[in-house]
Amino acid sequence: MPRTTPPRPVDIASVFPELAPLARQAVRLHPRPGTPTAHESSIGGPLLWPAEEAWPVCAKEHYHGRVLPVSLDDVRQRRALLEAAWLRRTSLHEPLLSAEERAVLARLQAGHPKHSEPIALLPVAQFYVRDIPGLAGPEGRDLLQILWCPNDHSGGLPSAHLVWRDSGSVGKLLTDPPEPADVEHYGHYVPEPCVLHPEIVTEYPLDLPEELLERLDDWGRGVWAADDPDEQWSPGSAYYQYEHSVAPGWKVGGWAPWSFCDPWPMHCETCNAEYQPLLTVSSGEWDGGSGSWIPLEDREAPTGPVGLRRPSDPPMVQIGRGYDMQIYVCPTSFDHPHFENMQ
Repeated sequence: MPRTTPPRPVDIASVFPELAPLARQAVRLHPRPGTPTAHESSIGGPLLWPAEEAWPVCAKEHYHGRVLPVSLDDVRQRRALLEAAWLRRTSLHEPLLSAEERAVLARLQAGHPKHSEPIALLPVAQFYVRDIPGLAGPEGRDLLQILWCPNDHSGGLPSAHLVWRDSGSVGKLLTDPPEPADVEHYGHYVPEPCVLHPEIVTEYPLDLPEELLERLDDWGRGVWAADDPDEQWSPGSAYYQYEHSVAPGWKVGGWAPWSFCDPWPMHCETCNAEYQPLLTVSSGEWDGGSGSWIPLEDREAPTGPVGLRRPSDPPMVQIGRGYDMQIYVCPTSFDHPHFENMQ
């Protein structure tokens, strides 16, 4: 089923014409539960990986804090146990788990000492250029694959690895790739397999001149007061942020979803060109402040139990305390290093 973002409340560029030249195309990916193959674009699905090509690993330092890493199998078993428990539960007054299940869960959450050898990377995303409007790679390459080390690194993020390849020259596929021996304790960086429903939307930046932000603030307060005169609190300029600026959720391209920190310049360490957003990894496609972005097809509440996998977060990935991770690339060369930031 395709996904359709509702129209924005107004055409913001007609209200503020100076925003018109700043419009950017973003592709909302709308990942939803499925069983993608290596020949499809996906989040958390199998990669079209040549059997003879070495699987990438991470030899960087990992940060686990006061908790121990777990195995990938621990994460999968834990999710399966909790999913089954939530689906069978008929009342909030009954225990979620039996005594035996609590013991199994405790074992799965106990963790193990971290390994000293390099950690195999985990597939995160695979994008065929044919499926993602506007996505373009090096000449002759039509497939972007993104993997990461599913552990915290400097900055509190997983460490991503990007591969561009020609899908037509892969040959024999690797069908049983290595799995990471260590995974972040809570499994926040283990994406569940999802098929994609790409949709083009228009975005406008949050990093704007102060004078324009002040006018957006006044306008937002006025619109909010007219729509809900009894409301005591107004989001002010955040009304523009919530309703007209940056789409929430997993997406390719667009603008940066600045949230808990102010915008700051990000430039390629090789050539000093300004980085451009490639992929936004989101902790959820909607929340209390972004309800107007919920696709039309997802507006009806589920008629039955939803289990562990929330409708707003099918990949089950969490960045920080519910933030976004954005992967930036240099616009001058695919060979220059990419950049990762939490926003």
